[in-house]
Amino acid sequence: MLHSLGNAFSFFNAASLLREPVEKIFEELSLPACCIVSDMSLPYTIHVAEKFKIPRVSFAGVSCFCLMCYDALHTSNVRNSVKDEIKYFVLPGLPDEIEVTKSQVPAQVDENWSRFGEEIYAPESDSYGVIMNLFQELEPEYERMYKKVRKDKVWCVGLVSLSNKDQLEKVQRGNSVSVEEWKHQNWLDSQKPKSVIYVCLGSLSNVTAIQLIEIGLALEESRRPFIWVIREGNQLEALEKWIKEDGFEERIKGKSLIIRGWAPQQIILSHPSIGGFLTHCGWNSTLEAICAGMPMLTWPLFADQFLNEKLVVKVLKVGVMVGVKSPTAWGKEEDVVELVKKEDIKIAIEELMNENNGECEERRERIRKLAEISKRSVEEGGSSHSNLTVFI
Repeated sequence: MLHSLGNAFSFFNAASLLREPVEKIFEELSLPACCIVSDMSLPYTIHVAEKFKIPRVSFAGVSCFCLMCYDALHTSNVRNSVKDEIKYFVLPGLPDEIEVTKSQVPAQVDENWSRFGEEIYAPESDSYGVIMNLFQELEPEYERMYKKVRKDKVWCVGLVSLSNKDQLEKVQRGNSVSVEEWKHQNWLDSQKPKSVIYVCLGSLSNVTAIQLIEIGLALEESRRPFIWVIREGNQLEALEKWIKEDGFEERIKGKSLIIRGWAPQQIILSHPSIGGFLTHCGWNSTLEAICAGMPMLTWPLFADQFLNEKLVVKVLKVGVMVGVKSPTAWGKEEDVVELVKKEDIKIAIEELMNENNGECEERRERIRKLAEISKRSVEEGGSSHSNLTVFI
């Protein structure tokens, strides 16, 4: 696990060294491979495919919406016409009016990242097609647009997490869950339906301690039960010091929970007592929320997460923005660009969770329907099942 976003380039650079070992595996196969399916961030696999004269198919860990937003930025050059980093502008040529700032869709100013970006995108023109971890009913207009860009060689086969039924059942039986986590299950069972806020800002989050404190205070003052997952990171020591000295954990005891480290997110999101998910908008977490039929409170941090937020809030209309305007800089997570105050966080929580609000119920109904469609899509006759069959 990367402890900082600043280590990401070194990680991807190291991954490129796998080319020769992968070629050796291909040479030793008893039956020749007919295709290689590779993550987009592993561009060396195009050379493996060319060596063994087989097609390379990319696996995209993002949405068609996100890819079409990047395409709009690339083909229109609109970003370069905007001088102010925090001024909103509209991405041209999209079905919806999507506004972003330059800081939310940053250019690769670092030479290493620019070169790596070119290495990722160059093989795509030679790849046979792309597999998407989503179901085509999720964003049909953007799926059709991306298919046009890729000459119809796009297969939506997700959600891949729905294929892990046996694994999830093992987790629920406790094979990977500690006694402490069983206590969490019992606590969840004791809560009212749709009353609990689940908070997790991802495995690569290094939100500053001062911002985490604002989140904690907002959760407490919302007077709603919550589960707050605190990951290991550079800010953990300062946050834990505040939790202890302020008496925060003692005050919420019995009413809410803090989970330190890993949490069984899919199980938590699927529990009937959970009513909202404060998320960093990573694509996997976003899909897990959709699969669970869970409305989202969006707190994007970097990369594609600001675009995922636009999809969730503006296109699908199943989430509420907290109001984060600028990304966490790669390798500079401790630099405070802005502070979202607890008062603003509380307002967003109330908007998401207040069942007396008609918009709240409409959001719940929309994402409930998406959850049903997602499950049907992977069953025989469903869109994802059919797309996978056609691909094979």
